[in-house]
Amino acid sequence: MLTTSMHSLRDVTEGLLRPLNKTELKLTLADLQKIGKSEPVVASLLNEESALKEFVTAALTLSPYLREIANIDPPALVGAIAEPLEPQIEALVDEARNAWRPTGAGAPSEADVMSRLRIAKRRVAFLLALADLGRIFDGRVTTAWLSRLAEATVSAAIDHLLLSAHESRKLRLKDVERPSEGSGLIVLGMGKLGASELNYSSDIDLVVFFDEQAGILEDPDDAIEVFPRLMRRLVRIMQERTADGYVFRTDLRLRPDPGSTPLAISVDAAMIYYEGRGQNWERAAFIKARAVAGDLRAGEQFLRGLVPFVFRKYLDYAAIADIHSIKRQIHAHKGHGAIAVKGHNVKLGRGGIREIEFFVQTQQLIAGGRMPVLRSRGTEETLVELTKAKWIDEETRDELIDAYWYLRDVEHRIQMVRDEQTHLLPETEAELKRIAFMMGFGDTPSFAEKLVETFRTVERRYARLFEQENRLSTETGNLVFTGQNDDPDTLITLRKLGFERPSDISRVIRTWHYGRYKATQSVEARERLTELAPELLRVFGESKRADEAILRFDSFISGLPAGIQLFSLLGSNPALLSLIVNIMSAAPKLAEVIAAKPHVFDGMLDPGLMAELPTREYLAERLKGSLLQARYYEEVLDRLRIFAAEQRFLIGIRLLTGTINGAMAARAFTHLADLIIEAALNAVRQEMEASYGAFPGGRVAVAGMGKLGSFELTAGSDIDLILLYDYDDSAPESVGEKPLDAVRYFTRMTQRLIAALSAPTAEGVLYEVDMRLRPSGNKGPVATRINAFGKYQREEAWTWEHMALSRARLICGDAELIAEAESIVTDVLSRRREPAKLARDVTEMRQLIESEKPPASAWDLKLIPGGVIDIEFIAQYLALAAPARGVEAKVNGLNTGEALKLLGGRLISAGDVDTCLEAFQLYTELSQLIRLCIDGLFDPKEAPAGLIDLVCRAGDCPDIKTLEGELKRLGKSVRRILQSVVVP
Repeated sequence: MLTTSMHSLRDVTEGLLRPLNKTELKLTLADLQKIGKSEPVVASLLNEESALKEFVTAALTLSPYLREIANIDPPALVGAIAEPLEPQIEALVDEARNAWRPTGAGAPSEADVMSRLRIAKRRVAFLLALADLGRIFDGRVTTAWLSRLAEATVSAAIDHLLLSAHESRKLRLKDVERPSEGSGLIVLGMGKLGASELNYSSDIDLVVFFDEQAGILEDPDDAIEVFPRLMRRLVRIMQERTADGYVFRTDLRLRPDPGSTPLAISVDAAMIYYEGRGQNWERAAFIKARAVAGDLRAGEQFLRGLVPFVFRKYLDYAAIADIHSIKRQIHAHKGHGAIAVKGHNVKLGRGGIREIEFFVQTQQLIAGGRMPVLRSRGTEETLVELTKAKWIDEETRDELIDAYWYLRDVEHRIQMVRDEQTHLLPETEAELKRIAFMMGFGDTPSFAEKLVETFRTVERRYARLFEQENRLSTETGNLVFTGQNDDPDTLITLRKLGFERPSDISRVIRTWHYGRYKATQSVEARERLTELAPELLRVFGESKRADEAILRFDSFISGLPAGIQLFSLLGSNPALLSLIVNIMSAAPKLAEVIAAKPHVFDGMLDPGLMAELPTREYLAERLKGSLLQARYYEEVLDRLRIFAAEQRFLIGIRLLTGTINGAMAARAFTHLADLIIEAALNAVRQEMEASYGAFPGGRVAVAGMGKLGSFELTAGSDIDLILLYDYDDSAPESVGEKPLDAVRYFTRMTQRLIAALSAPTAEGVLYEVDMRLRPSGNKGPVATRINAFGKYQREEAWTWEHMALSRARLICGDAELIAEAESIVTDVLSRRREPAKLARDVTEMRQLIESEKPPASAWDLKLIPGGVIDIEFIAQYLALAAPARGVEAKVNGLNTGEALKLLGGRLISAGDVDTCLEAFQLYTELSQLIRLCIDGLFDPKEAPAGLIDLVCRAGDCPDIKTLEGELKRLGKSVRRILQSVVVP
């Protein structure tokens, strides 16, 4: 936020400030006349009638602290009046940074360093205050300069201390000209210093660590004595009051366990603490942490190591309540009554600065692990990123940014009065008028009105983030679940809410309160669930078959290993309860996924979820962010599993809520699989090359077959793959410590790819992999060289294999090899086939499937006569028959419906195409929903009630019987078309 412009107090506008009163004005003018006797610039100012004179005299009446500086340090006033501001401030900051350096008289004493730092601080504070009051600098620039000054003073003090210890032989610096470099002494600026948003009279919060292995101590064990002793001197240098004042009050209490640890802690001990015992409030504190002094490179490395602690791999919804509890504790200790003006705390009070900071930091804690762009330090910067990420809207962003900087301006003026670290507005009318005048208001009421409006804006935005809305009103009635017996009034309330068996529901909820499930064993979890229960019952009560839905929810939480995360999530986001109801009433399979992997629910907190389609670009960007921190092969595989589980769940949620249709879900599931396969292949290749070296000229490509190839995957699909490879014929083996010949090399690569995708880890399985569509099926090698693939497809493949080839799609790998494989596929599919033999082969294949795998029921949409397979056979037959009929059509990369559209109009009647497309669309909608919600076949008599509703809605039918009739009608029509088109 710092500017290179040249500003002067001559730029102030007339009437900007009003003097506090006539008495103060007379005293100020008397002081200025006294200064003018020795300073001609001041005397000249007093002799002119100008906006500058009016401004300076008014400012000194309003701030006793500024008036005191003008009296004790007239050159500071002269500089402010006569010279551009930025060069002066820049020079003073540089002087502070170099205060430790020896001059012609030798190395400065500690007293000299202290004096230099204090004079620089005093003059910078004076210039900044006048520039701020004169609206030459806004709050952004003021806080940035104050932060730069603090960094400079702390850095100078640290360099002085290290050099002093070097000279007394307590340690040995690597470079006395740059004492901090390579020292291993890490000084982190926390809070507003870390964010470059320092207050006008702020404390600075520092945390100090040291690396005892940095090599500047003969005995690393001495570090625990040397560095804490230096930090005690640092505090004295910074905050002891002398004749020149003080630099910054310095607080080191944000270090781990400050009551029992020294002022500086070893890096290893700190990491152990944060990994094992770090608290949520410490995570929030480290969002803004920045290396400000000492060994900056070591500091940055330390903060990188803390990223997994601060920004969790999984979203941590309990942190929301934890942060809110910190806020409540502050309220209890500091006072947090109704919004007022007199005596109100602009930082900690209701609607104050801290609420804006918590608003920002809470969402950073929740989403920063998945969205690195939200890891910014500055409050305004983060509000902007939250808007880009669609976590908040532009109106919220603008309101909070305006409120933040307005309240920071008020805070600065409160502190400018007497250089006190306070955030309290004055209690008296006279002192409140002082602040109003400093803010540019002509009277107190207009200032108070603007201030209250700002507080209320912040309070409203903060409340929406933290507080549950739409709780059950007291009119609803009793909801009491204590004791052994049902409360009669509670049963009446439950019936009113929509439950048919209130006694059973009451018993279930008492079970939760007794802590009989793992998820409700902790006191905190039960407290959260108790708070949640009224809203939960209201939302479940509004659903169809409310009893069944809440009993399924009971079954769900009974299997959870812990409940606090989920209960905290639902408590903070009551709108998600309706989604939980949908899942519990319609999709037990999704409920099982949440129970086994609660982190998949993380993405539901993303406000942009339903607004953004899960396109390939959307998924690719998020996968890239997910893999950023993965350092090892195993970690890559785990992160792929975490990402795939979460995104499959989120695609499913979009489908469940109707945000996307079945065809869009199929494409999204396929895009996800493509990206996962590509990432797994890249990881496997790197691992192979690390173990066995690269194979000269080695190239690989992966072909997706079946539903993967035709963009028709469902939530539970396995994937059909063929791995193709090629290499330099002149190379006998790979170039590595453990070389392999080509067959073993690429076979092992394929086996590793299969394992990477299908082997169970702690995070589960990515996909079941089927490679039976490779040349020679299960009898052939798992990896196929490109020339062998071409020879097989041209000379040996059966008709059914060419049918499968019409759905082949090259997913990833070497671009040239992909082009070769696509050329082979195009060549094979373009061949003219003998019509009668083709029709006979296709018919025999369909009859074989029908005899070996008859449909299990009328809802076996894949295998029923006229079902999915019949439509696929029609499309695949037409793809193979087209060349002989003089029709050129490339169907690879299309789904079955798209292939029919391309081929049908020229090879079969438009009416038959429309019938097949109508059936294909219905089958797709139903199959996607059914595979998402349950395992196994759909049986209307056994299916969850909510799923029946979803299936009927997807089929655009009023009830299940009507839908079954529609399926029979379409099935007969499709079978007729198949028999009329494929004629042996």
